[in-house]
Amino acid sequence: MAKCLIDKEALSFTKEEGNMVAKWWPNRLNLKILQQNNEKLRPDRGINYKEEFEKLDIDALIEDIKKVMKTSQEWWPADWGHYGPLFIRMAWHSAGTYRLVDGKGGANGGNQRFAPVNSWPDNANLDKARRLLWPVKKKYGNRISWADLMILAGNVALEDMGFKTLGFGGGREDIWEAEIDTYWGSEEKWLEDKRRTEKGLIKNSLAAAQMGLIYVNPEGPNGEPDVLGAAREIRDSFRRMGMSDEETIALIAGGHTFGKNHGAADPAKYLGPEPEGAPIEQLGLGWKNSYGTGKGKDTITSGLEGAWTPTPTKWDDSFLRILFKYEWNLQKSPAGAWQWVAIDPDPEDMVIDAHDPTIKHPPIMLTTDLALKLDPEFAKVSKKFLADHRLFEEAFAKAWYKLTHRDLGPKRRFLGKLVPKEEFIWQDPIPAKSYSNVSEEDIRALKAKIKELPLSPKALIYTAWSAAASFRRSDHRGGLDGARIALAPYTAFECNSRYVPEVITQLRLLKISFDTDTRQISLADLIALSASVAIEEAIERGGFDVKVSFEAKRGDAEVVDEHAHSFLESLADGFVNFIKSGCDLPEDEALVAKADQLGLTVPEMVVLVAGLRSLGVVYDAKIGIVGDGKLDTTFFDVLTDMGIEWKRSEGDRELYKGYDTKSGDHLYTATRADLIFGANSELRAQVEFYAQEDNKERFVRDFVTAWTKVMNNDLV
Repeated sequence: MAKCLIDKEALSFTKEEGNMVAKWWPNRLNLKILQQNNEKLRPDRGINYKEEFEKLDIDALIEDIKKVMKTSQEWWPADWGHYGPLFIRMAWHSAGTYRLVDGKGGANGGNQRFAPVNSWPDNANLDKARRLLWPVKKKYGNRISWADLMILAGNVALEDMGFKTLGFGGGREDIWEAEIDTYWGSEEKWLEDKRRTEKGLIKNSLAAAQMGLIYVNPEGPNGEPDVLGAAREIRDSFRRMGMSDEETIALIAGGHTFGKNHGAADPAKYLGPEPEGAPIEQLGLGWKNSYGTGKGKDTITSGLEGAWTPTPTKWDDSFLRILFKYEWNLQKSPAGAWQWVAIDPDPEDMVIDAHDPTIKHPPIMLTTDLALKLDPEFAKVSKKFLADHRLFEEAFAKAWYKLTHRDLGPKRRFLGKLVPKEEFIWQDPIPAKSYSNVSEEDIRALKAKIKELPLSPKALIYTAWSAAASFRRSDHRGGLDGARIALAPYTAFECNSRYVPEVITQLRLLKISFDTDTRQISLADLIALSASVAIEEAIERGGFDVKVSFEAKRGDAEVVDEHAHSFLESLADGFVNFIKSGCDLPEDEALVAKADQLGLTVPEMVVLVAGLRSLGVVYDAKIGIVGDGKLDTTFFDVLTDMGIEWKRSEGDRELYKGYDTKSGDHLYTATRADLIFGANSELRAQVEFYAQEDNKERFVRDFVTAWTKVMNNDLV
């Protein structure tokens, strides 16, 4: 027998992803988040998804989804012969992970296919929904992403059961690896609860009430049947996901019009591991059920059991009607989960069994459902919807469209003929205007006017950076387009208190003097152009001739969703060495998080920080390794200078002072967002590369490329 030459210990080491370095030095800065979706992992390299989607026969696709929904499979029988409710849950849970605080989660990317989301308890058996759709995905291939298909399937399910949706927008491109660096909570056990403030609200950026949930525990807080406590959790969680009370109630009441819960027996006794922990022979399917047949009437998902309405595959007003019609008795499901059962329901309100038409069951409600009736504020909205079904229908249509499309970004990113004509405030509308009448001669004249303004170059660059750096690639919010930096809530952001007000005032005056009835330029374009002028002058002072590209193509927003955009305020922006008063974030970690949202690579982050420092573009001119206004390698030269000694200084903010080792003179006051580039071995390697004599012009060109990327992020 041949001897195995593979070291078992080495194999165990790779299971830990080779990341023993992080265990030895846990405080080491993690740069992996800037390396997600590595091109080497993408089998779709060279495929243009927009072009592929335009080839899609979406009518034929919809018909094929309908066939799948009504073709029950023996390996996973459909309730009432219709997979529609399962597909609605799949779409809802795909989109419902979105959170306003950082724009993470949501349907874009199709991350429900990967850990940890694919294995959350709240997503139990949704792996079956995706497998049911696989023949459709296989047939249509590159013309439809998994991310788009899951949402479209939810829409088709609603329409097939009698509800008219507002429409569907494509454009979600798939990711190809687990987003392991997305923060979903610190808990180490499913459904563990370590995310509450003293007032019972959810902490930090999280939006779900417990680990492994999409929103809240349907049995009530921590599984206790506390109806008013559930109402508080619902309101907190849904607001963190961008939903008002009206939208929240419309979604719950509309979604629970369809389908049923599954709890034939105790999940703890009969369900096997989730997909990521399942044995290899299950080929990625999880939650193998050993109770009875393991499917159909014996299905176990949440542990709750029963349907809300007597018409679970039909759109109607039955959910709210039944909720308010009956009193409800607290009982435990066959699996031992808390739920509420209608007391003495009328025969017409009994629910025909999902698999045996000779059996009927009383309708059930969840603790979270009763919150819509017993919470005073929720009850007002619920009763309004109950009295006016058309109003309820319209509210659900709008809320569902928002739920499933808000992380896709502005309407211009939506693909396909099913996109509604109406544009909503959560899509960050910008009035359509033509700026094609701004000629090259006009731009040259504007550049000359910009040079005459009583504004420093660093003020112009800082303003453009502050506008563009508000962009979040997670949900395509923020950015320079729209010039929202001149509107509330951006005008109240602490990071915009330096330089921005005076720059906006001067550029508005310049715009007024330039605009005519037949020619106009947007404020957003003026912000970008003025920074280009300032950077080109700085490049010339450094001895190079490199131009910054500019094209007049941005517009100006007139309205802003202030609540949603309030979360785009920078608490810390290491690119300009800003940290909000009282904020205790580690500035180097916050810098990497900002770079991630801007879609930057590690080299792009390095050159942008270095370039902005050399230009003096910082929030406080006294803090940072700041140059004299030329675009050069000053930042790199200082970090590699062994004639400077750094010492930690006293104070609330973590600052370091650099002293000349010969004279003892104080030269610089730096932050972690400065020194990390010399201290972290991976970043120092980048610094040393650009500090080489033969890479000085390369640095300038790479800075301009990275700068242009940030300025245009929201135009892509």
